[in-house]
Amino acid sequence: MTQIVALVGSLRAGSINRKLTEAAVQHAPEGIELSVFDGIVDLPFYNEDIDGDTPPAAAVAFRQAVADADGLLLVTPEYNGTMPAVLKNALDWASRPFGSSPISGKPLAVIGSAFGQYGGVWAHDDARKAAGIAGAKVLEDVKVAIPQSVVRFAETHPREDEEVVGLVRGALTALADAADESVAA
Repeated sequence: MTQIVALVGSLRAGSINRKLTEAAVQHAPEGIELSVFDGIVDLPFYNEDIDGDTPPAAAVAFRQAVADADGLLLVTPEYNGTMPAVLKNALDWASRPFGSSPISGKPLAVIGSAFGQYGGVWAHDDARKAAGIAGAKVLEDVKVAIPQSVVRFAETHPREDEEVVGLVRGALTALADAADESVAA
């Protein structure tokens, strides 16, 4: 069973990206277990001064969740042309300790939805860039950016949209395949 952990960049309970993540959990392909780590909301802003011998409990729990995962799925909206601060902060915590971070070499894909006509591609590009610099093995070919989210999902949940379900299943399959390749290497 491939274990994938999702990090949702929107903290709002009713967010489209949270619903997109729910669709991914519900429709994960056989052999893939997707769980959501909601604890990124509890991470303090990264500060090397508090990341010493006894880092905050929220950071320890987060790093353990990343370390235990076979792959990571970032699900992000676009805030002012980039990813939300909570997601960037999580990547900062995951990137330490330098040289032996839990995200190092971990397969990672970015998906999401936004109100605009491009579906949050700027945020997704920034998330891929930051995750790659943090050490993740970013799947550059996985691109799921669903535009016009407020209109498209006004009366339906993403889990009921066949196209969306197919895109999400494809992203999860690519992550599982990358995780298998990492284990085999």
